Amino acid sequence: MSAAPTAAPAILRVDPRTDPLWAALAAGPHGGLFTSPPWIGAVCATYGFEPVAAVAVDDAGVPRAGLAWVDVDDLRGRRRLALPFCDRADPLVGDAAAWAAVSGDALAGDLPFTLRCLDGSPAADDPRLTRTGEAAWHRTPLAGPLDDLHARFRSQTRRNIATAGRSGVEVVVDDGLDAVHAYHDLHVALRKHKYRLLAQPRGFLDAIWGAFAPLDGIRTTLALVDGRPVAGAVHLVWQDTVYYKFGASEAASLPLRPNDAVHWAALRWAHGRGLAHLDWGLSDLDQPGLVGYKRKWATEERRILTLNAGGPPHGRRDDTERLLRTLTDLFTDDAVPDAVTARAGAALYGLFC
Repeated sequence: MSAAPTAAPAILRVDPRTDPLWAALAAGPHGGLFTSPPWIGAVCATYGFEPVAAVAVDDAGVPRAGLAWVDVDDLRGRRRLALPFCDRADPLVGDAAAWAAVSGDALAGDLPFTLRCLDGSPAADDPRLTRTGEAAWHRTPLAGPLDDLHARFRSQTRRNIATAGRSGVEVVVDDGLDAVHAYHDLHVALRKHKYRLLAQPRGFLDAIWGAFAPLDGIRTTLALVDGRPVAGAVHLVWQDTVYYKFGASEAASLPLRPNDAVHWAALRWAHGRGLAHLDWGLSDLDQPGLVGYKRKWATEERRILTLNAGGPPHGRRDDTERLLRTLTDLFTDDAVPDAVTARAGAALYGLFC
């Protein structure tokens, strides 16, 4: 007698910010920072998104797989993103069958769908999705003695750490909101003067701090020269991993190697806390300097894939794209005060997802 067919899992629609089924998945082996409830909550609170997740549950009601997304309808068109303002938001699935179970609604065809995930994800082999982009991803394991971790860095990195120490760079690792605000000033200036881009609003970092501080999950590391911040980074903790999410520095101070001092201090802090990895996040392949810098610290490298079904957003217009580029150029001009540039970022950044 043949075995009875396995029943298809039930698929539930839930709010990933608050639902315990999603929270259980996000805390499991396939979860990460960008699919965690506090991160999704901070993004949605800042930009007014309403997220939804499909969760597959077994006969006992235990969650087995999930996928979260938001539908966006703004000046740049109508689209579905899993998820916006994330380095990656890997589906919480273990195999192709689980991916097929939870992806049906997201890929129903009513809106173009975009997902970023690590290579090796079951989503990457889905014929419904086309690969439209690729970026680098790096990670540093933190196991073992701190001296061994230091010895694994490239020799140039070790020299840069020593240079910062000799140059009088002071580093603080801070859990407070004032440090986040000090970092944001550096962030606005770097994106404006180096990349001619607007920065995420300070309110976004405030929301992130508000979501992660109660979990003891955020640290801002600042490099000080004569008491003034010249470089900084914001790290977030989810499960056993610390994530390097934001980083910025002042160009004039780079000979003092403040960035290396910041990253070494953050690594020491994470190692002392007993975390397993430092995730260096996404690096665009057209920024070889950034990719090379992270390689000096990391021993693991993979690719983050951008996958799409349905093409560009519905209703996207070339004149709107040109207008946004023109406004960005205007507000990042050197003649514009940084405070005005920051206000422009607060007004416009939500469109860049």
